[in-house]
Amino acid sequence: MSVTIPRRQLFIDGEWREPLHQKRIPIINPATEDTIGDIPAGTAQDVELAVAAARRALTRNRGRDWPRASASLRAKYLRAIADKVMERKSELATLEALDCGKPLEEAAGDVGAVAGCFKYYADLAEALDEKRTVLSMHTFKSHVVKEPIGVVGLITPWNYPLLMAAWKVAPALAAGCAAVLKPSELASVTCLEFAELCKEAGLPPGVLNIVTGFGTEAGAPLASHSHVDKVAFTGSTETGRKVMTAAAEAVKPVSMELVGKSPILVFEDVDIDKAVEWTLYGCFFTNGQICSATSHLLVHDTIAKEFVEKLVSRANSIKISDPLEEGCRLGPIVSENQYKRVIKYISTAKEEGATILCGGGRPQHLKKGFYIAPTIITDIDTSMQIWREEIFGPVLCLKTFITEDEAIKLANDTHYGLAGAVLSMDLERCKRITEEIQAGITWVNCSQPCFLQAPWGGRKNSGFGRDLGEWGLDNFLNVKQVTEYVSEDQWGWYHPPKL
Repeated sequence: MSVTIPRRQLFIDGEWREPLHQKRIPIINPATEDTIGDIPAGTAQDVELAVAAARRALTRNRGRDWPRASASLRAKYLRAIADKVMERKSELATLEALDCGKPLEEAAGDVGAVAGCFKYYADLAEALDEKRTVLSMHTFKSHVVKEPIGVVGLITPWNYPLLMAAWKVAPALAAGCAAVLKPSELASVTCLEFAELCKEAGLPPGVLNIVTGFGTEAGAPLASHSHVDKVAFTGSTETGRKVMTAAAEAVKPVSMELVGKSPILVFEDVDIDKAVEWTLYGCFFTNGQICSATSHLLVHDTIAKEFVEKLVSRANSIKISDPLEEGCRLGPIVSENQYKRVIKYISTAKEEGATILCGGGRPQHLKKGFYIAPTIITDIDTSMQIWREEIFGPVLCLKTFITEDEAIKLANDTHYGLAGAVLSMDLERCKRITEEIQAGITWVNCSQPCFLQAPWGGRKNSGFGRDLGEWGLDNFLNVKQVTEYVSEDQWGWYHPPKL
């Protein structure tokens, strides 16, 4: 289908507003390098308006509109938003493919998952009305309630533009918070279209505000704003540290899912063909631009020769094309700067003595666009930059091992701890390794499955806190104890009741 990039403004207090400085950021199609539109470049002054609108949404009509509305009413809005997303699924998927280079089939799956996310948190919102922990303590009665944390700042990345926004917006609204969303300047188109869907669904003004712009000009003011009660961030570790520093000044909570360098351990007893498929998917899905990518490949020495031959052969057969082309499995890197960054990692590795088994640059059949063929690198020393740092592109680094202990040591020799995978027919071995891998997510005989009901997040330099599931909702809730004296006996300082 033919889709034109809509020209949108900032979305503040339920209305479209021109950024105060009237600046815009060009949208570059990474498949063609053409300028296909632009987005508004919000600044601190626009963030100020958005936060004020969110604060009003929590206090209108003496606070009865949103945070103190029944959770079932909030669920009604979430389901209406989900329906609106599905009505425009095809258009949203195309916009996302044009904006960030994601293969169209993947983008369509992501949009479907966005709708599923809002429906899931609608169900959890309704459950909030029913959940109350009662504690009986003789002459006192206590109960525990969960209340919305307030105004939340949500900062999201470009690799899953609308889906990562949904992972934060849906639970925030379900909890009764008002939100200001700052998507990545590299991929904001679908988030702005999402604002229109929320408006059509009747979401009250100010409950969700969207300010696009550069991180330094819009993201930083949002993270440090004194009237933002919580910041939820997904992105680089470097930026995550800045968000934490800004939040620390106001002693506000943060949750963050940061980058990873995840291992996949392949043992000698696997079905090699199946293991090859999971390995390719685990690293090259989403154009290799996924924080949980299992890009550290550790293969048992006894099967390494056969495994690598099949791996390289299959990698070379992956269809690389314009994301809108049918059957595309690998599209372009999101931007020119990111393309150059990945190419630099590859060239540095080669200079340091690593061997490029396949890929390493732009495929010959593509003359334009920020494409990098699936790249597999071996002869790597663990001190090399290519092994230590997240590449965020279609690059797989390979080492072999002999013993289980050696594999575990290699897997954990990283500053990151988002995910890890083990492929083996020996389930006792798999159990041992999942217990040893220092990560927030571990997969057995697979890589990259993600479920709305299961927690998603990491440890070490990959962040803390969890998205998705009940954990994702808890990110946006305060826990309050309410205790009542229920005895008819006289209570006094010198004759307190028995507890």
